[in-house]
Amino acid sequence: MANCIGHFRTVARHKYLVWEGCRAVGLYRQGLLHDLSKFSPVEFCVGARYFQGNRSPNNAEREVTGYSSSWLHHKGRNYHHFEYWMDYNLRPVEGESIVIPVKMPGRYVVEMLMDRIAASKVYRGDAYTDEDPLNYYLTGMAHGFMHQDTSRLLERLLRMLAEEGEEKTFAYVKRHLHKKPFRGGGSAW
Repeated sequence: MANCIGHFRTVARHKYLVWEGCRAVGLYRQGLLHDLSKFSPVEFCVGARYFQGNRSPNNAEREVTGYSSSWLHHKGRNYHHFEYWMDYNLRPVEGESIVIPVKMPGRYVVEMLMDRIAASKVYRGDAYTDEDPLNYYLTGMAHGFMHQDTSRLLERLLRMLAEEGEEKTFAYVKRHLHKKPFRGGGSAW
């Protein structure tokens, strides 16, 4: 039972922080709907079972089973994860992969930024700095699997966050959101 409560609090805090970030840049609806699938039985039960409080329960599940059923469910339902944006290459040239990354619409890159900031704040607690989301990105493998344009945009925003702080980064994002509204699959950048 303690794991259920701890996991619920972690997810709720994470969702609240993403909502705050999305709201600050004008993505109200995305902030409200962010990660609702984490409350589905397949994700919540696994999250509670492998809850540790200082890292994603998905990694703990991977260590035990070799994969994360929760993550497989989650990434297929949430547009702010670059893994959602993978598709088949029907005409691969020699040396190209059959599965390729697709460029993410800008509004989902922004939500991914807010997701990374919130996750870093939740897991790092009082030790959090604005450099943490960038450091996590650079030490992970994500950028090798993202579309080049998506990776460049996310890294630019993460570097801005690390060097200039949240207020300036959010103001930059908001200015661009208001200049060019996000529609369909296009990106504002």
